[in-house]
Amino acid sequence: MSETQSTNILQTIDLPSDLRALAVEQLPQLCAEIRQYIIDVLSENPGHLGASLGAVELTVALHHVFNTPFDRIIWDVGHQAYGHKILTGRREAFPTLRRYKGISGFPNPAESEFDAFIAGHASNSISAALGMSVASSLKNEEQRNVIAVIGDGAMTGGLAFEGLNNASINPNNLLIVLNDNNMAIDGSVGAMSEYLVNITTSYPYNKLRYGLYRGMRKLHLINDNRKGLILRFNNSLKALLTSQHNLFEGFSIRYFGPADGHDVAGIVRILNDIKNMKGPKLLHIKTKKGKGFKPAEESATEWHAPGKFNKETGERIVVESLNQPQLYQDVFGHTLVELAASDSRIVGITPAMPTGCSMTYMMKAYPGRAFDVGIAEGHAVTFSAGLAKEGMLPFCNIYSSFMQRAYDNLIHDVALQKLHLVLCLDRAGIVGEDGATHHGLFDLAYLRPIPGLIISSPLNEWDLRNLMFTASKSANAQAPFVIRYPRGKGEKKDWRNSLQELPIGKGRKMADGNQIAVLSIGSIGNQVIRACEILGDGFSVAHYDMIFLKPIDEEILHEVGLKFSVVITIENGVRSGGLGSAVLEFMADHGYSPRIVRIGVPDVFVEHGSIDELSALYGLDAISIAETIRNELLRPQA
Repeated sequence: MSETQSTNILQTIDLPSDLRALAVEQLPQLCAEIRQYIIDVLSENPGHLGASLGAVELTVALHHVFNTPFDRIIWDVGHQAYGHKILTGRREAFPTLRRYKGISGFPNPAESEFDAFIAGHASNSISAALGMSVASSLKNEEQRNVIAVIGDGAMTGGLAFEGLNNASINPNNLLIVLNDNNMAIDGSVGAMSEYLVNITTSYPYNKLRYGLYRGMRKLHLINDNRKGLILRFNNSLKALLTSQHNLFEGFSIRYFGPADGHDVAGIVRILNDIKNMKGPKLLHIKTKKGKGFKPAEESATEWHAPGKFNKETGERIVVESLNQPQLYQDVFGHTLVELAASDSRIVGITPAMPTGCSMTYMMKAYPGRAFDVGIAEGHAVTFSAGLAKEGMLPFCNIYSSFMQRAYDNLIHDVALQKLHLVLCLDRAGIVGEDGATHHGLFDLAYLRPIPGLIISSPLNEWDLRNLMFTASKSANAQAPFVIRYPRGKGEKKDWRNSLQELPIGKGRKMADGNQIAVLSIGSIGNQVIRACEILGDGFSVAHYDMIFLKPIDEEILHEVGLKFSVVITIENGVRSGGLGSAVLEFMADHGYSPRIVRIGVPDVFVEHGSIDELSALYGLDAISIAETIRNELLRPQA
């Protein structure tokens, strides 16, 4: 199913300096070996397969031409960077990819000096690389090259355009490589993607133009002050002749391409030709996501991160048991369709994650009422605000960690206007192997201070469905309504309950007790239930599921403050600013003085590993929670 070559060159490459010693004629063989190694490892240890397979030739060419790590390569997103990791001292460690205490699935400077900048959220590479290139200029580092590699849909992000807009203003020799595979995680959307596919500018033209430019400078016919004027005139003339305006040259950025991104010798030749040119420039290459593995080439979305698979047959290995709970994302998707069937106001919005968040169900059932806006979280929120302002009811689904990118949009465009929309934050809490850039740990803390928000989190699938129903039906829910829920499966096999409206701002008592009170929010409450089972009948523990962080159930808090001397709060998020902080503030404001123990993630960025491993590490699993409760009950009273 894949390219097969005997592996020998790759075993000699410990660092890019070894790669640079190879002849160009050896590079195709090396590319084949890297591609096969990625397939071999990821078939057993799941990761992001498709994008990295498509970027192999580009990766080899970049490290062959540029003097890394002195020259900086900034990868956008990081889905493309597995070959980069293999070539930069991590070949032997590659099988530990995304495993606890193994290497990260994304570039991280803390892991390697070859990882020039953090990559996990899309569209930051151009801005970061521009800053690094300007810094090099200010430090008079004439020989340092800075390269931003952007692709896999990241060019649709607004930050990328902000970087492009500034690239021609400040002195720099930035090289932007646009890896155009016509895909994000799902298919790319919008006019920008169509433009990248159809753009027409030839390399011979660019070479001729640069030669003429150098000749005119030598003859003093142009200078730096007149360069921009002549560039704009030239671009206008070319647009007239070709009936195609070049977007990048509209930013005064030199454009080269499109070039075959799987012709490694060709890419090496082009990079050598343009690397010493002054000023910002962009090389546009065309690649195929999943290159070299036929199933991945034929179904790029499915093979973006396919899980385990048989590398010989191309069959994905999916372990399914009958009568298992559904994924939370699927419960969301099916429930949205169910609600939309009876309410024509309901629309769905997602920033480039229709498969991941299961907006695909809505897209299939009501294609005119579901919108994938591309990698543009800020736009997704403000677009939803515009829909809400005109009477629609948007369900905007964004992964919790990506919602951080739309914080101002939520405050300025939604909360200030008290618009009624539903913000569904998928992948909230610890998410596992994707690590620090993807854990959804900060949402409760950064959302709670915003006036007017309703913030909720379901204990299980029934609650998720009921909260979605409440957000759409309740007269008391006419405000921005946030529902955050975790990655993975829920608790119930019979998840499709009869929809019920929940009272806004009211929690519920899950278990009565008189020794200690435990307050939880969200699905982590199920770990509290299991912890109480572990403790057994010898301990009297009251458990309250708060459901709403804002407005918080003050009746429960008064009851707890009056009755208990020890209170434990538990949340699948950072300890500072969320449920624990809200309870502390309430108790202080109302003169209660119980001992309050907050269980949550401390003041750290959480590494990668399985959800079970990381939950145990931070005391969020049932065994750890039971131990904390036991220790507090056995603690000597002051």
